[in-house]
Amino acid sequence: MKKLLTILFCALTLSMNAQTNAQIGKDPAGVQVVKTKHSITIAGKVINYTATAGYMHMKADTGKVLAKIFFTYYSKDDEDGAKRPVTFTFNGGPGSASLWLHMGGVGPKRVVLKDDGTATAAPYSYVPNEFSWLDKTDLVFIDPVSTGYSRAVGEPASKYHGYVEDINSVGDFVRNFLSRYDRWASPKFLAGESYGTTRAAGLSKFLQDEHRIYINGVILISAVLNFGTNDYNIGNDLPRALYIPSYTAAAWYHKKLAPALQARPIADVLKESEQWAIGPYATALIKGGWMSDAEKSAIAEKMAYYTGLSKELCLQANLRLDENRFYKALRRADGLSIGRLDARFTGRNLDDAGEYVDFDPSFTNIDGPFTATINDYLSKELKFTEEKGYNVFGEVYPWSYKNVQNKYLNVAESLRDAMAKNPNLKVYLGCGYYDFATPYFTAVYDIEHMFLRPEQRSRVDIKYYESGHMYYIHKPSLIQFKKDIDSFFDSSK
Repeated sequence: MKKLLTILFCALTLSMNAQTNAQIGKDPAGVQVVKTKHSITIAGKVINYTATAGYMHMKADTGKVLAKIFFTYYSKDDEDGAKRPVTFTFNGGPGSASLWLHMGGVGPKRVVLKDDGTATAAPYSYVPNEFSWLDKTDLVFIDPVSTGYSRAVGEPASKYHGYVEDINSVGDFVRNFLSRYDRWASPKFLAGESYGTTRAAGLSKFLQDEHRIYINGVILISAVLNFGTNDYNIGNDLPRALYIPSYTAAAWYHKKLAPALQARPIADVLKESEQWAIGPYATALIKGGWMSDAEKSAIAEKMAYYTGLSKELCLQANLRLDENRFYKALRRADGLSIGRLDARFTGRNLDDAGEYVDFDPSFTNIDGPFTATINDYLSKELKFTEEKGYNVFGEVYPWSYKNVQNKYLNVAESLRDAMAKNPNLKVYLGCGYYDFATPYFTAVYDIEHMFLRPEQRSRVDIKYYESGHMYYIHKPSLIQFKKDIDSFFDSSK
């Protein structure tokens, strides 16, 4: 009888393990984590891996817990961690959790979308991601304080809401992770999207200078490095010139350009637009009130040619058209507005007369699918449950830029400094043509104004995609993205 009960107990245990596939344990510091076993096929090869979901407790010198940072760690089984790369990955905002990269193009699962990136009808689902980076690197998805499940514990959350504060806390996370999971000997990479690129560039210098952690590669996805090239403020004309190619790209996609431009490939058209933007147009912006009426008229005519707008509107806007107006103006005659994150998407507003849009149709397209799937995935497959909600966007404002008071934050200089001190550091920069959150030409401008020496510039690889801010939601771009990232990791060995 006793033997029979033992057999039944073992059978029940095996059955439960097969159903849950989870081990609730503790990390080397005694913090509870959940580990699950999985497999995925990438490029025809089966990869067995372990997913670890849990918290990193960030402590004061006294041992008091100050914050709990939630992370998801994917490590390939049966491979020496000292030789295998590890990539620390995060999104932007500031205030965004890591779900976009996690469930969009990098992690082992991805949200089901149509090939052009359009959402399916609810309820939403996810599938194995054959384009995941797991064949090249282990992955750590980080949710900074106040995003995802991460929270401040022993002090106000506002102490983490700022450029310097964020760099310090995420940098400390990286250092602690390397110790607790024995990854100091691994090749190390940083991958960020949007403000996450600001964080990654800042971390590249911070980790070297503060913790003596040298990074092998920095992956910048839809980058914002110098806020002076991105912030549309009165008196700051530089972004107005750098945004022109994005206007051209959107107009080309929506077939609002002149036939001579519309008939050509987008890459060729954008090269022409770029040269006009940083040439005659930038000169006109600098001249301001010194321009004659004839000069102003000529510039307005060319501006209309490259943006798909009317010459009259360009003149009314004093040759400085706010991008928020552009979203409404480009397809006003069709009763449509275009997206900010991805100008390929369109929406309908309450009326067609207003200057500004009611919402961003490219964001609402992904908001529901990604929010639903990250919550479903964490609880159903990773077996991590938490009573508090997963903050897709945390309440992090006002975000502090006190370190650059009365000037624009420019982390391109931090990246240059890191590259100068670490001659093996390589950089990938990915740009979506239809991205207005971080327009592609602003990022390229920032790279070209780091004044890298030829041998340094050769370590920067810039790639372009016919998609938007999250260019990986567009399947052809996702396929190309994977190829480009594979090449980047291979070249960084």
